[in-house]
Amino acid sequence: MNNLILKMYVKSQTLWSTLKDDQGQDLVEYALVIALVALAATAGMGTLATDINKAFTSLGTKLTAATGT
Repeated sequence: MNNLILKMYVKSQTLWSTLKDDQGQDLVEYALVIALVALAATAGMGTLATDINKAFTSLGTKLTAATGT
């Protein structure tokens, strides 16, 4: 029984020291920033695609009118 308690104590101390270690913190912060940039880019793509589609439609209309076909 004492051996089991000792093993659990050692494992809990190892886990606690791992959680206190902040070496991986920078990696998590960079991942969150990249995710935020990707989300913003994805959200902006719909508006950008709509604007590009309108521009090409307008250009096509003007070219068709200018050629008289």
